[in-house]
Amino acid sequence: VLAAWQRPYLNIFKHFRVEEWKRSAKEGDVAALTDTRMKGTIYRIRGSNPASSYLQLPRAGTQSLGLTGRYLYLLFRPLPHKHFLVHLDVTTEENQVVRISFSNLFKEFKSSATWLQFPFICGAASEGTAWRGAPGAAPADVRWTCLVLDLPSILALYLSRRYSHLRGVKLCSNLLVKNLCTSDLLFEPGVTFSRARLGDLSCRGVAPMPRELAFPVPKGAKWHDLYDYIRY
Repeated sequence: VLAAWQRPYLNIFKHFRVEEWKRSAKEGDVAALTDTRMKGTIYRIRGSNPASSYLQLPRAGTQSLGLTGRYLYLLFRPLPHKHFLVHLDVTTEENQVVRISFSNLFKEFKSSATWLQFPFICGAASEGTAWRGAPGAAPADVRWTCLVLDLPSILALYLSRRYSHLRGVKLCSNLLVKNLCTSDLLFEPGVTFSRARLGDLSCRGVAPMPRELAFPVPKGAKWHDLYDYIRY
């Protein structure tokens, strides 16, 4: 059950005050930028190799974020013509730490008892296709993406382990990131609050994207024409 402070969702960057760098760490070329299109602060992480620059939460590897939400949301955009890498450290109910990594550097899926490596295909916007096809450097027209990871399902499916909590996150170059969030709710982009009430999506555990996590959509435009939504 989600602790009260994590409900209905937890905005990780805001809660841990990333911009102060007291509870988070950065290495290499990591910059906070104001993005007019995204209407807010984004973080740009870039470097000649993915491991050389990163943004890490929590600051020390000995600490844990302790976030128990089922879904992890990463709002990010790979930098064009580059490779990126993301590591998520999760803890199982048996207190085993498992690293879940995804990158367009990986050629194929690999797994061990403590590490799952997923190849990421940029621009594969439909459900589950992000890991199919040929990985490689991000294309020139790569879009902002909302990646949703169902952490308990991933652990159960690939390792037959039960999920306890998210321990840490390491965002390595080369990418732009707007936010990270955990929740037990499945947020659907492009769904308005009025439509959600009309369609009674809440009984299926589906909710509209909270405003502070949403990508801006100009009047008359459609969310899915501008951004990619990948659920895994």
